Amino acid sequence: MRFPRAFRLLPALLLAFLSPSLLSGQIGITVGDGGPGPVKAQHLTVEMISAGPQIAAGGKQTVAFVFSMETGWHVYWRNAGFAGYPPRVKWTLPTGVTTGELQFPAPDRLPLDTTVDYGYEDSVAYPVTVEAAPKLKPDAKGNVHLAAKLDWLVCKQVCVPGKADLGLDLKLVPAGTQVSHDGESVGELGAALKSMPKPIPPAFKLTANSVGDRIYLTAVTGTHETDPEFYPMDQDVIADAADVPAFGLEDGAQIQMQKSPAAKTMPATLHGLLKFSPEETYEINLPIVAGAPAVIAGGSTSTTDGGATKLTAISAIALAFVGGMLLNLMPCVFPVLFLKALSLLQSSTEEKHRVRAHGVAYTLGIVASFWLVVAALLALRAGGKQFGWGFQLQSPGFVVVLAAFLFFFALSLSGMFELGLSLTSTGDALTRKSGYTGSFFTGVLATVVATPCVGPFMGAAIGFALAQPAVVTFLVFTSLALGLAAPYLALTLQPAWVRLLPKPGAWMEVLKQVTALPLFGFVIWLVYIYGRLFSGPNSGSDGILRMTLLLTCLLLIAIAAWALGRWPANRWSTIAAVLITVGALAVPLSASHEDATATVWKTFSAEDVRQARASGKAVFVDFTAAWCLSCQVNERVVLNSGDVKKQLQAANVVPMRADWTQYDPKITAALQAVGRSGVPTYIIYPANPQAAPDVLPEVLSKSVVLDAMAKDLKK
Repeated sequence: MRFPRAFRLLPALLLAFLSPSLLSGQIGITVGDGGPGPVKAQHLTVEMISAGPQIAAGGKQTVAFVFSMETGWHVYWRNAGFAGYPPRVKWTLPTGVTTGELQFPAPDRLPLDTTVDYGYEDSVAYPVTVEAAPKLKPDAKGNVHLAAKLDWLVCKQVCVPGKADLGLDLKLVPAGTQVSHDGESVGELGAALKSMPKPIPPAFKLTANSVGDRIYLTAVTGTHETDPEFYPMDQDVIADAADVPAFGLEDGAQIQMQKSPAAKTMPATLHGLLKFSPEETYEINLPIVAGAPAVIAGGSTSTTDGGATKLTAISAIALAFVGGMLLNLMPCVFPVLFLKALSLLQSSTEEKHRVRAHGVAYTLGIVASFWLVVAALLALRAGGKQFGWGFQLQSPGFVVVLAAFLFFFALSLSGMFELGLSLTSTGDALTRKSGYTGSFFTGVLATVVATPCVGPFMGAAIGFALAQPAVVTFLVFTSLALGLAAPYLALTLQPAWVRLLPKPGAWMEVLKQVTALPLFGFVIWLVYIYGRLFSGPNSGSDGILRMTLLLTCLLLIAIAAWALGRWPANRWSTIAAVLITVGALAVPLSASHEDATATVWKTFSAEDVRQARASGKAVFVDFTAAWCLSCQVNERVVLNSGDVKKQLQAANVVPMRADWTQYDPKITAALQAVGRSGVPTYIIYPANPQAAPDVLPEVLSKSVVLDAMAKDLKK
């Protein structure tokens, strides 16, 4: 039975604080007598070895910590992956002896459910280089004693911490004496040194490209690589996913990774290990360039040799056209296309040349809009920015306006009020110029609602286009625009095809209302995206608050739509609806920009509170939760006000936030310690560790906070 990943580290955290009265050798307790080992600990054996018995004055020797694990258990690489931490060593050395950092051989991927750790099973050696000063003096026995306190984390379905005291004597010989390093070629130490990462050979050509949230690492090595792997040196660069697509190319390999969800923007560089085999591992540090690589592996037109698809400008243009046509079937676009087809049924008696002119106007609206999008993308690329298809959704204001418009549009389709078909019908009562303008801007609307969507074949074509010269980029995006416009344009150029559509009837109204459903679903997704734009490690519940503001905006728009439906011919109801809509948009837009001077809240920890007070600083703790409305009001009105922020950012104050959105026993204990059982709770811990905490009232005001802080800072 596999336990949920979140529970794996709980035993480790608990065992790290077990009573030292437990017997030596028990879980989490230091074992070993200061000798080289081997030392038996929980689920593994560890020992300290040397490549040779001697070290020369002014020379070097290699030592290592060798772990031998029980079946299924593992220890960690320098970047542990989803969870865990690597072994750590603290040395006690004689004067004149220095050691390098712990070295890590090439790791293995250790999948668990949907995530992955980076580490070692069975056995592994962590080498360390020891250097002796030229005038180093030995001890009474002529030796140099190396003492190390080693701690580690060993995991399977649960994780167990361990510690050991290890020591090793090296015979000190005079400078210039030839010493043995035989151990560097045999056993676990030899295997570890052989799998150490090597510099990239000059003949290799490596590139790192980004398309959306995808990172493509392409290596041209001159040979077919069958099992490429990548291990990031740093956390929060790529997603620690169990399955990472990797493909062998005819002359190299390609690995396709997802940007880490914790990274708000695409990292500038890709630093890590590229592993083809344990003895063929290379350390790389590449800039990540926006745009698709010349080769996309694993495409739909795969080869028998790794599935590489080589895109050319012609094939990218063709893929873009097909992708644009299929984009009409996406939930965000289909309602617009349906209304255009509906308008053709209602205008079957209109002159053919006018119908065709409307089709051309609709197409021009789409093409012009796409040209504006690609021009913006090229301008951003020229300025060094990394943006891709749908980059507008990174703007909170754009998301608010798009969500509000589509919600208003969907309410009309569902029958709450009659918007009319002035922008989508070719048989309306407007003048010819107004009708063509309506068709043009319907094409603009189709482009706006299409940009968040990526249909089949679009990803490769757009990624290729963004990495090409401007002319090729414009051609690919123009082909995509023509593909999006093609179905409606074909119907207008051949009006006889309209006869293939069902005859007008009551079904049209029902189907029109049904098409509102995907638009409502799309609006829900936009609300989620809006909240994610304000989510981050220091934003607290800001994302949820922003989503609430946008939902309030949509509620006001629904009221405006109801007024239009209740009094459709009343001028004052129309004016009121417009005013309500404008006011509704102002609710989230007024809070769309992050405050650059926002307070940096640290995550609450009782130990951090004690350390801060011991260093002479007061601590202000905000006990809050996303579901606590009073908490959000206090935060927005009081804690984010200028005077209070200034006080919280003072050098002698540490602001902390205890987020109780999900149950946390440590936060519960901290609340109970001051006689509280819920949130909001605000506590000021004075700098004097002997002073009692000051518990503020649940409903805050600026004067209450400032007066309390002024009083407690004097204690």
